[in-house]
Amino acid sequence: MEASLAGRNYLVVGGRSGIGAALVRQLQDRGATVYVWGRQAMEGGSALWTGWDVLSGEPAPAATLPETLHGLAYMPGNIPLKPFHRTSPDDFRQTMELNWMGAVQSIQAALPALKNAGGSSVVLMSTVAARVGMPYHSAIAAAKAALEGLTLSLASEYAGQQIRFNAVAPSLTRTPLAGSLLSTPEKEEASGKRHPLGRVGEASEPASVIRFLLDPESSWVTGQIWGVDGGMANLKGL
Repeated sequence: MEASLAGRNYLVVGGRSGIGAALVRQLQDRGATVYVWGRQAMEGGSALWTGWDVLSGEPAPAATLPETLHGLAYMPGNIPLKPFHRTSPDDFRQTMELNWMGAVQSIQAALPALKNAGGSSVVLMSTVAARVGMPYHSAIAAAKAALEGLTLSLASEYAGQQIRFNAVAPSLTRTPLAGSLLSTPEKEEASGKRHPLGRVGEASEPASVIRFLLDPESSWVTGQIWGVDGGMANLKGL
């Protein structure tokens, strides 16, 4: 029987689609109260949504949070694949703002409520490209590598206050964001063959790992970067 999360509050930033939406469902299925910040309203369900565009320059809506927050998952991301010489300074800045600065703003806004829990968890979304050199990934790899550095630093800084920080680093996963990369059977087959397990991921798979890291079950895990990548980062395919 799955452990209940009833009576626990979680914030998911970017929970409308893809891995974020799968995470919201998994948390709610276990009885948690889920707050969602994002650009577009949630469709159905009982998540408590507040509109916030990470790139708007507006502060994070901290006033919408409960007094006690047991976990935060920061899910926004992009896949700006371009040759380096065609990646403009604005491309780099926007990618860093979305993936790294948005996480900083969200954590700072949620920190008082996370401290009040007496034991809480923050999970950030990285990518396999932060550890495996891939052409055309310079902007996203740099932003996510910064996010991994933030994860380790904050894990050390807040360990004494029982706030855990971990990151999950997926490879290509079937989500709306990755739609153009998986738009034909041929593209999907080719992408799957790049992974030792022979397929791309499903949104529920990294979401399950994030849910575990948010759960009290993982209370002795902090400062880790969890690869959910079909073996791409550490294994060599046949």
